[in-house]
Amino acid sequence: GTLLLMGCRWNESRPLHVVLGNEACDLDSMVSALALAFYLAKTTEAEEVFVPVLNINRAELPLRGDNVFFLQKINIPESLLIFRDEIDLHALHQAGQLTLILVDHHVLPKSDAALEEAVVEVLDHRPIEQKHCPPCHVCVELVGSCATLVTERILQGAPEILDGQTAALLHGTIILDCVNMDVKVGKATPKDSKYVEKLEALFPDLPKRNDIFDSLQKAKFDVSGLTTEQMLRKDQKTIFRQGTKVAISAIYMDLEAFLQRSGLIADLHAFCQAHSCDVLVTMTIFFNTHNEPVRQLAIFCPHASLRMTICGVLERSHSPSLKLTPAPSAHPHLQAYLQGNTQISRKKLLPLLQEALSAYFESMRIPSGQPETEGVAGNSLFPGLSQDEEEPPLPPTPMNSLVDECPLDQGLPKLSAEAIFEKCSQISQSQ
Repeated sequence: GTLLLMGCRWNESRPLHVVLGNEACDLDSMVSALALAFYLAKTTEAEEVFVPVLNINRAELPLRGDNVFFLQKINIPESLLIFRDEIDLHALHQAGQLTLILVDHHVLPKSDAALEEAVVEVLDHRPIEQKHCPPCHVCVELVGSCATLVTERILQGAPEILDGQTAALLHGTIILDCVNMDVKVGKATPKDSKYVEKLEALFPDLPKRNDIFDSLQKAKFDVSGLTTEQMLRKDQKTIFRQGTKVAISAIYMDLEAFLQRSGLIADLHAFCQAHSCDVLVTMTIFFNTHNEPVRQLAIFCPHASLRMTICGVLERSHSPSLKLTPAPSAHPHLQAYLQGNTQISRKKLLPLLQEALSAYFESMRIPSGQPETEGVAGNSLFPGLSQDEEEPPLPPTPMNSLVDECPLDQGLPKLSAEAIFEKCSQISQSQ
């Protein structure tokens, strides 16, 4: 029997096991998918095929400077990797030929909801969302890096398969995720530290922690060649409430420099229009001369009462306290702050933004207690944009950066089944 895959025929007798990272496709997500697929391929019967899939379109990879840098450093050609626009997971699933292993996430976006029944395993390091988690074997542990859990799986299951290349990928990723294992930053758990030390004991030639951290950090934060739009979607998360959508982007540069970009406000408006966002929150992150993280916030929202509600909730928050100091902003739609509490990452900011949206909609209610039906409560603040209200309340990963109608998305390329098998064997050999 055969199966249509991207316009070619797929051998039905061999199901495809896809190891899929999250839609952010940050270094942790990419390396966790590569290393877990490598481990499963080495420790499972020969006829089983495991394919790591990077959950972005290939054209998006240049936005992830640390991924690009590390692949080059570890000598993994980008041509060997399979991206989301190069494999039709939905067609595979419809033909009953897909199993999915999710790494570094456990909630599929709405566009992939049909794939949930193909999920056979989850390996993640963020708090579980019971309502949206697939009913399968779930391993979730709140460590600093998902790569730590993959390292543990390999070293407990088949340490003999670990080679220098895979060890270097895992080692560098954990160190970047855990901010060089810095106790003051507080991202590294004892398990993260334990497995970094185990990798270093097994492979004494691994680069020094400071060296690999500095080079990955520099590559991650190098946005010199990106447009404002690329910067905003490089690392973006989204939340919804009652038809209102908030995008939260991490920008790796000083806020003052970001606000001085030419045509910035027009770019922010265009971004909100293109991505159907009512509010755009940017958290800028950079490291000062003492290598300490500096975080700043900017809230862009043309709708004054919504903007004021969000700013009020963030300013008054006590648990956690952001310790915000208003910074000068030349534009009335944009409120900027220096964030005194650098421990508050975007992940910790998301619940506060949810709270702010709740407070806003509470204030919109008419005295009888009935929700107001007109105006912003039910509709996007940008006329002509409709929004989906059935999204999970807190997607754990950014929305896919390319909208469906994007001119860059020219449909799926013709990639034969043989080509995929060949890529898998090349990846195994190169590792």
